Amino acid sequence: MKLGRPAIPFFAAALCAAAQTGAPADPAAKVDEAVAAVMRRQQIPAMTVAAGMGDRMVYSKAFGEADLENAVPATTGTPIRTGSIAKPISAAAAMTLVDSGKLDLDAAVQKYCAPFPRKPWPVTTRELLSHTAGIRHYKKGEIENTHHYERMADGFAIFANDPLLFQPGTAFSYSTYGYTVVGCAVEGASGERFADYVAEHVLKPAGMTHTFVDDVYEIVPHRARGYQNAGGRVKNAGLMDSSYKIPGGGYVTTAEDLVRFAQALMDGKIVRPGALAQMWTPTRFPGGNGSNYGLGFSVRTVDGEKYVAHSGSQQGTSTSMAIIPERHFVVAALANMQQAEASEVVQRILELYNMPHPNGAKK
Repeated sequence: MKLGRPAIPFFAAALCAAAQTGAPADPAAKVDEAVAAVMRRQQIPAMTVAAGMGDRMVYSKAFGEADLENAVPATTGTPIRTGSIAKPISAAAAMTLVDSGKLDLDAAVQKYCAPFPRKPWPVTTRELLSHTAGIRHYKKGEIENTHHYERMADGFAIFANDPLLFQPGTAFSYSTYGYTVVGCAVEGASGERFADYVAEHVLKPAGMTHTFVDDVYEIVPHRARGYQNAGGRVKNAGLMDSSYKIPGGGYVTTAEDLVRFAQALMDGKIVRPGALAQMWTPTRFPGGNGSNYGLGFSVRTVDGEKYVAHSGSQQGTSTSMAIIPERHFVVAALANMQQAEASEVVQRILELYNMPHPNGAKK
């Protein structure tokens, strides 16, 4: 869908036209209106949005401009940074190795990733995937990293020698760095480079043809530019090289590809049902407490149904994905604007398709 310029009032003319035509209030038209409202209010240059039910894509559309400086319209094939939605993809890759008997989730991670230093307690891949390993998250200034790391373990220089925050398995603390260690474990267990293994064992079976490593040096066709809102002005996003965190936030993808990913998981095309059940089960701690995170996904119950989700945010992007397994329904939205609320679109689509969603949970 090609939209007019300038960048900020993208949808003013489109909304007037829609009002004049008296288009029927079907879900697709309402989704269009919801995306228009979110983009206008948050000054988002471009979004790609998709929803799937069963094995069908029931909605897919692109809005706005992927590159403001060159006036390039976004398409449904425009790759946008995943942010942390890379984590579910990486978790799925790890679980394929569990299925094949090459990775033990409860073994010390050094069995597969020798470069990660020993700690006072063993650290396992299960704990890394569930953010219960005690590895810290970003310190001030680290997220703006522009150094390029050639190998997965090279990024350990940023964090690996720091002490753990707590004894692994006893608490939850979100850590993108923990997923860099997961990537190292995937390489050790598979004998392949992380990106190659993911491409063959996750992206290919899911049909994710527009998902790539966000390598700043590679030519990625149609990759969107990223933006930020600086005091009400749309500006280019700050520089960032994600080579130190590819498994936790270093891919580009499309909304359609994220829908295909979730559908492939539910259809057993990537991991076996037992592995998926582990991924979509909230983590429990000794003593009975726990978190709302499984292995690579946040997991909760909404109106008696399982609600599986993840979101992402980094320089030049905001992303959101939600899955309702019992309905075989999935929705994804990506915006090329950091600190935007892509989840607003996801929640509205869930509402329009009569799916359970946290904002509408029964009291």
